[in-house]
Amino acid sequence: MSDFNEIIEFIRAQVNKGLKNIPIPDTPRYLYDPIRYSIRGKGKRFRPILTHLSGRANNVDPDVLMNISLAVELLHNFTLVHDDIMDNDTIRHGKDTIHEKWDSSAAILAGDGIYTLAQIVLNQLPYNVTPLSKYFNNTTLDICEGQALDKEFENDQSITEDMYLNMIDKKTGSLLSASVALPMIYNGESDDRIKIYEEFGRCLGRGFQIQDDILEITSDSIVMGKSLGSDIQEGKQTMMVIKARDKFPREWDEMLSDSNLSDLMKNIPTFFDSKGIIEETRLISESYFNSSLDCLQKLDGIIIDELIQLVELIEKRTY
Repeated sequence: MSDFNEIIEFIRAQVNKGLKNIPIPDTPRYLYDPIRYSIRGKGKRFRPILTHLSGRANNVDPDVLMNISLAVELLHNFTLVHDDIMDNDTIRHGKDTIHEKWDSSAAILAGDGIYTLAQIVLNQLPYNVTPLSKYFNNTTLDICEGQALDKEFENDQSITEDMYLNMIDKKTGSLLSASVALPMIYNGESDDRIKIYEEFGRCLGRGFQIQDDILEITSDSIVMGKSLGSDIQEGKQTMMVIKARDKFPREWDEMLSDSNLSDLMKNIPTFFDSKGIIEETRLISESYFNSSLDCLQKLDGIIIDELIQLVELIEKRTY
C-alpha cells in the first residue's frame, strides 16, 4: 500500500500543479480572485485520481489524462461552489466558502467561470473532442438534475429509497462515472466496455454518497473540513432519514416536533445510532463499494489493482 500511496500523492500533486498553472487573468478581481481561491484550495482530488488510474490501466497518454482530469476537477469545483450557496454552507476544505468570504453573486459568477475553464481545458485535447464534450455536457446536466432533485426532496416525507438512489446517481455517481469513462471514450473503447466503467462509477458513487451522509452526522467539521449539520437544517432526505421515517414513524415524528434546531443536531445522531440505522446504512454503503469492485472484475486485459486499492482507500476514509 505504501507504493500505492506514493502514486496517489504524486497524482494529487500533479493535479494541484496543473490547476495552479491554468492561466487566470488578474481582472476583474471580483470574478477571478474567487476562482483562484476555489481551484487552488485543498481537496482530496478523488475524481482526477480516478481518471488517471483508469487511464493508466488502459495506456492512455498521460498528457491527455491530465487535461481530462483537470476538466473533471474543475467541474467538481463548479458544483461545490453552487452547492454551498444552495445549502448555506460556510466552510469548505477547512476555509470559508466563496459566498461566505465574498457574497452569493461572486460565488455564482465564480462557479460559472470555473465551469467555462473546464470546457476550455477539455477542448485543448488533440482529437475526439466532440464526443468528449458531448459526454461532459450530459454529465453536467445529470449533476444539475441531481442537485435539483435534492432540493425538491427537502422535507418531503414521501421520498423513497429508490428515489433517493436515483438522485445520488445523478448528483454524485454521474461525475464518478465520467471520471473513468472519459479516458475510455478518448481511447475509442467499445460501448460495452464504457458501460462497465459507468456502472463502476455509479456503484462507487452510491457507496461514497451514503458514506458521506453518515459522516455528515458522525464526524466533526474540523475533521471533515466543511460545515456539518446543513443536511439536518435543510430537511435533506438521506438514506438514514428515510429508514428512520419508515421504520419508526411515531418516534421520528415526535422527535422532530418536540426538538428545536439545536436539540435536533444532537438528538438525530443519537436516534440513528440507538435504532441501529447508522450500522444498517453503513452496510448498504459497503455493499455498493463491493459492487463497484465486482464491476472491475469484468474488465479483461488490464491490471485493475490500483483501481481496487483506490476503492478500498475511499471506503476507509474518515473525511
